[in-house]
Amino acid sequence: MRWALVKVCLAVTTMVVAAFAVPLGLVIQEMARDRAFSNAERHAAGMGPTLSITTDRAELTRAVATSEAGGEGRMAVHVPAVGEHPALTIGDRRAHSHDVAATREQGRARTVAAPGGYALLQPFAIGSGEIAVVEIHVPESEVSNGVTTAWLVLAGVGVGLVIGSVAVADRLGVRMVRPARRLVGAARDLGEGKLTARVPEEGPTELRLAAVAFNSMADQVVHLLANERELAADLSHRLRTPLTVLRLNAASLGDGPAAEQTRIAVEKLEREVDTIIRTARDAKPRTVAGGHGAGCDAAEVIRERMEFWSALAEDEGREARVAGVERPVWIPVARADLVAALDALLGNVFRHTREGAAFAVDVHSGEDAVIVLVSDAGDGIADPKAALARGNSGGTDATAAADGTPRAVGSTGLGLDIARRLAESTGGDVRIGRSVLGGTEVRLWLQRGAVRPSVGRRAARAMVRRRRRTPAR
Repeated sequence: MRWALVKVCLAVTTMVVAAFAVPLGLVIQEMARDRAFSNAERHAAGMGPTLSITTDRAELTRAVATSEAGGEGRMAVHVPAVGEHPALTIGDRRAHSHDVAATREQGRARTVAAPGGYALLQPFAIGSGEIAVVEIHVPESEVSNGVTTAWLVLAGVGVGLVIGSVAVADRLGVRMVRPARRLVGAARDLGEGKLTARVPEEGPTELRLAAVAFNSMADQVVHLLANERELAADLSHRLRTPLTVLRLNAASLGDGPAAEQTRIAVEKLEREVDTIIRTARDAKPRTVAGGHGAGCDAAEVIRERMEFWSALAEDEGREARVAGVERPVWIPVARADLVAALDALLGNVFRHTREGAAFAVDVHSGEDAVIVLVSDAGDGIADPKAALARGNSGGTDATAAADGTPRAVGSTGLGLDIARRLAESTGGDVRIGRSVLGGTEVRLWLQRGAVRPSVGRRAARAMVRRRRRTPAR
């Protein structure tokens, strides 16, 4: 669009300049010619009074020599024969004799070509009634005097106008193309999953309206995806938690074919639920958690979720502790995402640790980062690296086999994957280690802003060391 506009302005300006400059140059050339011949007529008219008084050679010779044109050698006087006086030609003659004779016969001035330019032939009546002809030579340089300069000036003005129009067209093109390119880039970013992509409402009216429509569409997409994310998190909460309770209750049925069939059915149902949740999560676009303007109070969310899980913990005889939630702790993630991650991690505690195993949630808030520690008193994870890989889990089932040994189950690894995605969306990460309770510690590191990772991580480690020295409440 930009170059098309420049080409159009270049073509239009060139035609306009040519339409005005060429006729103007021709007019200037004609004016220079008229000026030269007007001067020649003035010089010739100066000899008229002299010819009307005398035709004496000496007198005419003196008059020609004292005139401006005669002094420059550009004047000649042709006097016809009168009585006994022969015809005279005084001065520098350049016109042909037949041109002089034709002028004398016609009795009017005429211009003829002559060596080096032109010759103006002006007839005058003398005392005897005959016609004398005054010849004034007009050089070619005088006819074209100033024409070349005028053409150069016109050409310079024309080139300046063309360059100016191209520059203006280029600026206008940039003003039109830049918003269009921003709109294209934002559309490409939105198509790649960057839901924060927006277009400044600038430029021509049409592009501003397009930007408004695009931003409205993007906001609607974000709203729809947020509803989908909340629905997926709600699905996880509504299905996984009651299913965990059902599985734990099935484990207390004792031995026997009916009890074993019940446990097998519960395990099959759990696998089907995991498959449904995994499918729903994989279908969700990979976007930045907590998009434009998202954020929540982590302390409030953790208190709420711990209150929810404490009821089940009391039924199983588990000690649940929470620390660091006395004051608001803002993090740049959506509330629904944090709820889903906490429910996934706490659900893993109930799924993969024996009944009665204690667990705790600690929050460490710093200027640049927030640390959320989920600890338990279980058996730990043998291979933390493999557990963090999507589709793997290092936990064991809380349901004991006949010999009382916890047995491994087919876990989807969804809980740790949910937490990992949440942390990575803020520039943080998830790490697994040994907790002070003797079991697993999942460290969720959430970055609050654009800080250097090395500085943020050192500050986070210092916060964790200081917090670990203080007993959890």
